[in-house]
Amino acid sequence: MRAGQRFRVTVSYQGTPGPVTDPDGSADGWIPTDDGAFVAGEPQGAMTWFPANNHPKDKSSYDFTITVPEGRTAVANGVLRGTRTAHGRTTFRWHQAEPMAAYLATATVGKFQVERYTTPDGVQVYNAVDPREARAAAPVLKKLPSVLKWESGLFGPYPFRAAGSVVDHAPDVGYALETQSRPLYDSAPDVSTLVHENAHQWFGDSVSLTAWKDIWLNEGFATYAEWLYSEQHGGDSAQKAFDALYARPASDRLWAFPPGDPGSGENIFDTPVYARGAMTLHELRRAVGDRDFFRILRAWATAHRTGHGTTAQFTGLAERVSGKNLDGLFRTWLHERGKPGRA
Repeated sequence: MRAGQRFRVTVSYQGTPGPVTDPDGSADGWIPTDDGAFVAGEPQGAMTWFPANNHPKDKSSYDFTITVPEGRTAVANGVLRGTRTAHGRTTFRWHQAEPMAAYLATATVGKFQVERYTTPDGVQVYNAVDPREARAAAPVLKKLPSVLKWESGLFGPYPFRAAGSVVDHAPDVGYALETQSRPLYDSAPDVSTLVHENAHQWFGDSVSLTAWKDIWLNEGFATYAEWLYSEQHGGDSAQKAFDALYARPASDRLWAFPPGDPGSGENIFDTPVYARGAMTLHELRRAVGDRDFFRILRAWATAHRTGHGTTAQFTGLAERVSGKNLDGLFRTWLHERGKPGRA
């Protein structure tokens, strides 16, 4: 192919999708539920239900056409283009315009209560909630517009045309996922989880990885968003969250490996990636001050919007914005093994 040449490929496939077990023992992919399926793809589940180059560097726009028994709802990414019911079956058509990594795609099916509205910023919100989770989920999902507004104020404009939530009843799954434009929850989330998964819309979904070893750029940032939300909404400060973690002994799992080098696949969703990743950001905040720190977060989300980023690019940005040499900080908190010392 010549550079820039347009071409079309059609892949025909069929089969019965199912789950796959990740290196850390969790279920991934097309996970059956009692009324449909909980479809989550990180890191390798996309390949259980559609052919894909399953690497976060390869992002595409998506169209989904999903046909289910009448009475079931099929929820995918992006904007709902339409539905059609005939002969006891309903077809849902979804369109995800902004580029998306394969692992962020979903086609979750179940019996859902659906809520739709448009935010003042024009974002189309679609919430699908299993009736068994509706009572617990309602007060949390009510906060979604304010959470998105708060995150937009910190990180820049919301990066997609659509938002929302899929709250399933999948008690054996054990996790939520930042499926692009519409996070997926295995049960009614709490506010911290809502903040975390929607922060991923900037950090992880819009700004995607180039390699899984940089997963702290997703999880550390989303965890630190939880700390910031608590700090700015009458809860514990980010410093208090940091101090509580730092008080853990050197033998604690938190210090098992550095977040910038998680090693094997079984570690990429382990505690150091999330918690020590967030601690790295807090140390950066302490080193450069709030003004430059929040400029760095916003500049990162803006400069790499709908694209990709690496740890080296982030640390370089932090140094350019702050005008400081931060090699020692990032080496200590991202790459050195064991519990870091405090200055």
